[in-house]
Amino acid sequence: MGRGEGGCRRAELHTAAELHTAAALGAAQLPAAGLLWWVVADSGTDDYGAGYGGAFGLLCLFLFAPLVLPVLGLLHAVLHPLPALVLARRAARRVPGPEWARHLGGVALLGTAWAAPVTLLWGGSYPATAVSLSLLGVLPVLGVARLRRRYAREAQGTGRAWRARSVWLGSAPVSVALFVVAFLGALLASVTGLLTAYEPPKLSAGQLAGVWRGDDGAVLRLLPGGRARGTALPTRAGSEGPPGTRDFVVCGGDGTWRLDAPEHEGERDGVLLRLDRDCGRETVWTIGGTADEPELFVLFGDPDAGDVRILTRD
Repeated sequence: MGRGEGGCRRAELHTAAELHTAAALGAAQLPAAGLLWWVVADSGTDDYGAGYGGAFGLLCLFLFAPLVLPVLGLLHAVLHPLPALVLARRAARRVPGPEWARHLGGVALLGTAWAAPVTLLWGGSYPATAVSLSLLGVLPVLGVARLRRRYAREAQGTGRAWRARSVWLGSAPVSVALFVVAFLGALLASVTGLLTAYEPPKLSAGQLAGVWRGDDGAVLRLLPGGRARGTALPTRAGSEGPPGTRDFVVCGGDGTWRLDAPEHEGERDGVLLRLDRDCGRETVWTIGGTADEPELFVLFGDPDAGDVRILTRD
């Protein structure tokens, strides 16, 4: 009876050890993965003049990382690495080869399966999502495999006892090292040109002429010859109002427009719009998007937390 209770106790300890190991290593890699995701997602895209393109938000997220990462690590372990290990065990009799290969196969299989709902909900490329999710399961699975080798040494009386605190504390330097490697890799990719910077399209006045539409019924008609007509169009407010007022007003009517060339390096081409009515001030709509799908946009308010209004051409 005592031997049976001891075996159950040892099995429970091993299960807890695998859960904590997978969770700690999964959490350790998330800051580096988040940095790489942000760099790749931001590469070659228009930030619409919004400050540092979300870098402050990422920094705030890192400040709360000690509270958030353990929870995310546990959730990731339950949904991906540990089920992958179960699949690998069940495939042991049918699939020949080393154990680590079956583990990685289980990780890839589940990563591919989870990529379907992730792509459905948040969009993106399914193959890229499948590869990314599969890679997130590699380190936790390898960590659990190493833990099982420790089990064997403990059975022989040559291993050290497992401690949950040691696993979580040991994952901290791993997280820092992975983040530094990811940062240096992103920096190198940017310097060598692997990550391309966004370049707005160059449009002539003739190419800008046409009908542009935005949210809430906003319509801007740029007519050849410099005349314009706006409907429900966001326009810079005419004067500074009290705190809490909006930085723009919605105007309509006829007016004039012209191609606004940049005066300083780093500025972008735009459309300078003046409405004839006493509603708002002249507004520069900056040219963005691509040559095939151009856009006009204005950032109202604080560059780091402003209101971006975008018009697309019919």
